[in-house]
Amino acid sequence: MTTARTVLDILQLTDMHLFADPDTDLRGVNTASSFRRALDHALAAWDPNVILLTGDLSEDRSEEAYGQLRHALEPLGVPVFCIPGNHDNPEMMERELTGGQFRYCEPIRHENWLLPMLNTWDGDRGGGRLGQNELEDLERQLAATDAEHVLVCLHHQPVPVGSAWLDTVGLDDSDALMTLIESHHQVRGLLWGHVHQGYDRHNGGLRLMGTPSTCYQFAPGRDDFALDGLGPGYRRLKLQADGRIDSQVTQLEP
Repeated sequence: MTTARTVLDILQLTDMHLFADPDTDLRGVNTASSFRRALDHALAAWDPNVILLTGDLSEDRSEEAYGQLRHALEPLGVPVFCIPGNHDNPEMMERELTGGQFRYCEPIRHENWLLPMLNTWDGDRGGGRLGQNELEDLERQLAATDAEHVLVCLHHQPVPVGSAWLDTVGLDDSDALMTLIESHHQVRGLLWGHVHQGYDRHNGGLRLMGTPSTCYQFAPGRDDFALDGLGPGYRRLKLQADGRIDSQVTQLEP
């Protein structure tokens, strides 16, 4: 008799841009309040197995900003996996969000799914880079795993999202990443933050997904920087035992 495999149910929250002072606004949005609003809305709808934080957790790189996240998420008792974005302080983030239920840049393994957590931080210059070490580590993970299905998670977008200014601050070595992924048939998709907007496309059998921020959103399809006035967002992912990715973005009113 075989045991039925279970679905991995993930809440992705990204680009919180929190400050040490929770009363601070960024581009007219109180980021702490907006994050809490997105989190509460998600948790009112369902109980995730995992919470995934995909970068730009802090705007001012402060210990207190990461402490706010720990304070908000620790009582939930849910595993929290996080990776840094260009606005983060990786050393501070690792120190504050490691231990107990918190994991920094550690892969998720659930039954026949593997979720590598890639670090694309390359300073606060906007864009990101994996570099040779991170690419080699991903290659080792993919070559060694017996997982049938893989979802690769990172902060910077590895493909153009159709916005000229935003696509200049994506992943510098995206070609190397995509070439690596193409050689591993078990990769089902890539998931990222950074773009402050929803993105969901298929490239052959590969699902490509970007997720709105928990604060303000960038207007899609624009040559120059602009906001679109939409409220905070988040993504729910259900990773099925057969390799399907069921996913939906929720966007709140501003």
